[in-house]
Amino acid sequence: MIETQERTVTVWQDRVRIRVLSKGHGPALVFFHGPWGLTWDPFLDELARSFTVLAPEHPGTTPEAHDDIYHLDGLWDLVLCYDELLEVLGLESAVFVGHSFGGMVACEVAAAYPARARRLALLAPLGFWRDPDRIINWMMLEPGELRRHIFHDPECDAARRMFPPSDAHDATAADREIHLAHPGQRTEEADPPRHGAHAARLGQGGPSGPGGLRGRVHAAPPERPRADGGRCRPRSTSRATRKGRPSGP
Repeated sequence: MIETQERTVTVWQDRVRIRVLSKGHGPALVFFHGPWGLTWDPFLDELARSFTVLAPEHPGTTPEAHDDIYHLDGLWDLVLCYDELLEVLGLESAVFVGHSFGGMVACEVAAAYPARARRLALLAPLGFWRDPDRIINWMMLEPGELRRHIFHDPECDAARRMFPPSDAHDATAADREIHLAHPGQRTEEADPPRHGAHAARLGQGGPSGPGGLRGRVHAAPPERPRADGGRCRPRSTSRATRKGRPSGP
């Protein structure tokens, strides 16, 4: 049986460490996990039967690198961070699979760098909605109540893996979210947020405002800082400029 491999990649001028789990053989597939952290489960094992699955942890969720999130100011920094990660991993293009907050991130990376995403599969992504349907404010729900909203059977194995009935798990999840929800504040300084608050922090403030992913996915990301102090646009933006299309703000 093939074992899951693990490596840590350093990006963002060596200031952000991202642990990447991988397994399988075949075309590359990048899995963007949801706001409760990365768990390698049977779903990823099944994908690894047909793909080489690479599952990075969102910056700030790797246990030994919580403070690295302070170097990112928002969603666009996260998008640029992932583009650099894919470059280091040698992935010109890959299948993107994203769950929840990871689904929104996968969309943003694909919109900014369309050549990176060969296919895009979304599992309950944030940022999309249907106007007639009432939306539950899931960031304000306790783990047990949230489990009942997410799963048809809240007592199934998958539900218990995602939300174990454990005080230790809740404390770990809260600590993880503090680092992402309150950049510039240390854990002891920040009020513990509800589950998913870090997703709200990194998912807001795009060039088109906080109106959700639907209004932002085609906007161009800002310029990227270079090591020499200059700035450059991402590749997808420069291509749009050469073809005479506006490159965004």
